[in-house]
Amino acid sequence: MTTVNVDGMSCTGCEDNVTDALGELPGVESASADHEAGTATVEGDVDVDAVVAAIEDAGYEASA
Repeated sequence: MTTVNVDGMSCTGCEDNVTDALGELPGVESASADHEAGTATVEGDVDVDAVVAAIEDAGYEASA
């Protein structure tokens, strides 16, 4: 499991945007985001840098 910090999420719609972006990464078995905690979690064989890049491409700031 990989968990990263995400800045800029303010609602469940933001969570959906992040989850959808992460779900497109190869190797991702499941993904979730929590705007209140400011985190996103990915299950599967995926590189943390790819997770951060996908979140940033979706318009949010991310850090491992």
